[in-house]
Amino acid sequence: MKISKRGEYALRALIDFGIAHELGRPMLKMNEIVEKERLPVKFLEQILTQLKQAGYIDTKRGKAGGYFLAKPAREISFGHVIRLIDGPLAPISCVSQTAYERCSCPDEDHCGLRMLMLDVRNAIARILDRYVLSDIVEITLRKMRRDRVPLPFMVERLLHPVAPDVEAPGAEHPPGSFLDELARIGKSPSAEARQRRRAAGTK
Repeated sequence: MKISKRGEYALRALIDFGIAHELGRPMLKMNEIVEKERLPVKFLEQILTQLKQAGYIDTKRGKAGGYFLAKPAREISFGHVIRLIDGPLAPISCVSQTAYERCSCPDEDHCGLRMLMLDVRNAIARILDRYVLSDIVEITLRKMRRDRVPLPFMVERLLHPVAPDVEAPGAEHPPGSFLDELARIGKSPSAEARQRRRAAGTK
């Protein structure tokens, strides 16, 4: 199995959508992906169309529109995406589960090459079918934060920050912000207030 350029670009684009969603930017313009990944516009357009037809992403028209994930990142398997773009994971067709074709070997059941390639196919599938987009996004962001690499797709938040003393009813703090981190461990003022209300309601 070899991932083509089309397959590579599709996976990179999906990771970008997942990262942007985690950072509070569920919708991206195509030119943002082109700029970050340095991809050919026409080629990326074809790939995004294919991903949309498969139900992985969707689009919204208009000035504030763009592309966005059509399903949760935890439901997007890398193995499925690769099969969509590049076909079977198997290195030879006689061990493929999705596109089996008998090879020229006269005794398939006792073919040492086929037994070896079946192990190769199963090892690849175990990894690619086990991990989903949300896993890759989490690991990518964790490493970027650890290495203090500037996070992508944060422009709007930097240009239009949320006032720290104003919070809409029920709204969450921007993902990755100081207050958001406090809320995650249950120490933010709003989290403590919610806990007190819940405690009062149970008495």
